[in-house]
Amino acid sequence: MKDLPKVELHLHHEGAAPPDFIRRLAGERHVDLSQAFDARGGYAFKGFQHFLQVYEAATSVLKTPEDYARLTAAVLEDRAAEGVVYCETFLSPDFCGGGDVGAWRDYLAAIVEAARAAEARHGILWRGVVTAVRHFGPDPAKRASLCAAETVGDWITGFGMGGDETKGQQGDFAWAFDQAREAGLCLTTHAGEFGGPESVWQALRDLNVDRIGHGVRAIEDARLVRELAARQITLEVCPGSNVALGLYKDFAAHPIARLREAGVKITVSTDDPPFFHTNLVREYDMLAESFGWDESDFRALNETAAEAAFCDAETRARIHKKLEKT
Repeated sequence: MKDLPKVELHLHHEGAAPPDFIRRLAGERHVDLSQAFDARGGYAFKGFQHFLQVYEAATSVLKTPEDYARLTAAVLEDRAAEGVVYCETFLSPDFCGGGDVGAWRDYLAAIVEAARAAEARHGILWRGVVTAVRHFGPDPAKRASLCAAETVGDWITGFGMGGDETKGQQGDFAWAFDQAREAGLCLTTHAGEFGGPESVWQALRDLNVDRIGHGVRAIEDARLVRELAARQITLEVCPGSNVALGLYKDFAAHPIARLREAGVKITVSTDDPPFFHTNLVREYDMLAESFGWDESDFRALNETAAEAAFCDAETRARIHKKLEKT
């Protein structure tokens, strides 16, 4: 599956940082992050709450726009090696300038410059989805939304929300999403992971999003599954992440195949790949092994992802053309 052209829609920028990259940066900053790594040098955590703590500790050594430019180059090199031809990444102004619009512009300029260099070198297309961090609360989400609204364009194309689904309600963040929508941004939010099917209902009702990050626990509510299929809401499914965090015991127990069979639009992504010891090639291989999916299934999934991408018509046409190549 390595050579199959792929589209990835759910990737956290800091969460895609190779452990060696963060370890080197921590050394440069004289920051002790030894507790964040296991004996083999990978990220070490137990459960979702600890994962968030380790994630934010690793992110803490990313201090400057130049750090994010270096991170962007590393992340996109890895994506290109896995056959990704188009990728969307979640970027939080909370980590890139503390929610200040002026500082955010500086970080964004460095990231976009590195992304354009990666496109020239690897041919990979990349777009950014500004993301609020749910457990930081509604007020920081408003500032993140303002950053998104002030920099919307051909590169920043979406707004979303990640973080701890158990904190607050989706509707608490409606103001931020309304501001982003009015600015012309496409919308997504994490739901239906640890928040359960009710969080998906809230996302549809209170935020009126275009896509759902994860969304897999919708399978627990037959009416919700029918609603997702009827409204053609795309789920950004990350099976390896769900298994690694204990949501399902293994790939075979994951509901992705049942959701797809029920007519829900499904895509496949990696979420925070080095944290979960995965990559997109491994995700495809495990899905093929668990459900008997073949190349035609994955081509169909990537066409679905291309149609759900937060991009303009010209870029979408370029994605489809890249997907035609073997």
